[in-house]
Amino acid sequence: MALIGNLIKSAVELSSRFSSRLSPKEDQIQTLEELLKTAEATAFGTYHNFAGILEAGDIRQVFREEVPIVDYHQLHDQWWNQQQKHPNITWPGKPDFFALSSGTTGQESKRIPVTQAMLDSIRTVSLAQIKSLSNYDLPPDFFEKEILALGSSSNLTKYQQHYEGEISGINASQAPGWFEFFYRPGREIAAITDWDERVKAIAEKAPEWDIGAIAGIPSWVLQMLQRIVETHKLDTIHDLWPDLHLYASGGVALEPFRESFDALMAKPIHYQDTYLASEGYFAYTARPDTMGMEMALQHGIYYEFIPFDEQGFDGQGNLLDDPVVVPIEEVEADKDYALLISTCAGAWRYLIGDTVRFTDIDRMEIVISGRTKYFLNVVGSQLSEEKMNKGIAHLGEELGVAINEYAVAALEDSDGNHYHQWVVGTEEGSIDNERGAEILDGFLRKANKNYGVARDKALSGVRLRQVPVQVIYDFMETQKKKGGQVKVPKVMKPEDMRDLLNFMEQKG
Repeated sequence: MALIGNLIKSAVELSSRFSSRLSPKEDQIQTLEELLKTAEATAFGTYHNFAGILEAGDIRQVFREEVPIVDYHQLHDQWWNQQQKHPNITWPGKPDFFALSSGTTGQESKRIPVTQAMLDSIRTVSLAQIKSLSNYDLPPDFFEKEILALGSSSNLTKYQQHYEGEISGINASQAPGWFEFFYRPGREIAAITDWDERVKAIAEKAPEWDIGAIAGIPSWVLQMLQRIVETHKLDTIHDLWPDLHLYASGGVALEPFRESFDALMAKPIHYQDTYLASEGYFAYTARPDTMGMEMALQHGIYYEFIPFDEQGFDGQGNLLDDPVVVPIEEVEADKDYALLISTCAGAWRYLIGDTVRFTDIDRMEIVISGRTKYFLNVVGSQLSEEKMNKGIAHLGEELGVAINEYAVAALEDSDGNHYHQWVVGTEEGSIDNERGAEILDGFLRKANKNYGVARDKALSGVRLRQVPVQVIYDFMETQKKKGGQVKVPKVMKPEDMRDLLNFMEQKG
């Protein structure tokens, strides 16, 4: 009998039952007050009169009036760049760490400050996620099993006066000592910088572990599990880890990979989604039978929401000069919002670049619906990431092939005609490229009116190339983007797409 597991499960259920929570509005007002008080004496707080904001009757309204909306480049160039050298710029003290973003939407990785307060925030959200496991039908011995977290290397790089790496690597490097009892692959393997070498080490050690839960980006976790199954000649991963019950996804949409994951399992497992970005841990799935994520409203992050429509953005996804900004208690279900955050790492009214949609207002559950800049709109097609994801899902269903990854770009031929070039990656099976292009084009015409208009005018055609998904990952490696938190960009710049097509030709 799992005595320790029963005790831990009971403690989790009890802790969850007695967790206190105000209304979303009150939670967020309290969070903003704490953030403003803590940063009041910083250079940013002094410049934007945090002391005066705190004295206002409606601090949220005055906060909106006094502090401008910024993107990464504005915040970095004006403030964060100084924070690498000097203390008390946007948050008290000086960060010991800066997180390098995966750089899917820009040419270079961004440096995001990671304060001790932010590390504490991530830990408390993680604990809240653990408490939510009381909502799942998990056996007591699950709470005695180990957790395999596949992230970036915890071997951080010294830069100026701080250390830097991807956020998952920073978290792993700062994990408390007691976590070593449960955490796999352990500090030594987690510090291996080379992705393939790390996966090889994990596969070799895998039989020594008793894994109950796995966390990580789907594309790389899938590769790791396939490597383990292949190395030990298994039928399924449950042959090695019979008590694996939970996979916590994040970073990219899970659905394109779910069929491939299910093929590796001997029995159903619980899937969770998580919203952990370089800027903070924002939400997590807290109950079964949904991939909606409950927002973390009490953990040092203040949220605002900009409608992702004509109230907030123009047709190219650019923020309006005076956008509508919605507080937490006024959001509507099934409507896309660009997420605006202020955090305990010194991000203030920071447009993170993601769009979210509330699927359950009462539970404050969201899904990530896309990116503000993941638009294919060279000739007015206005394709969002959501529409592209649905188109690829439809293509896979029509052709009976699991499509794990894709990328698209707007290219121009020698006659000056614009066309959309798609590259899709599959685990197995092949696609008739011409038929695939017709199916995808037909679906997008019906799903998006602007796309249909563009196809009848300036957008001359659609081209599609299918390759084994490993070819796309090999290309990412040539760009020094492989493993950990690295994501394949859905919308590529024309020059990057041409590089990918040339790489595919070389691969044959």
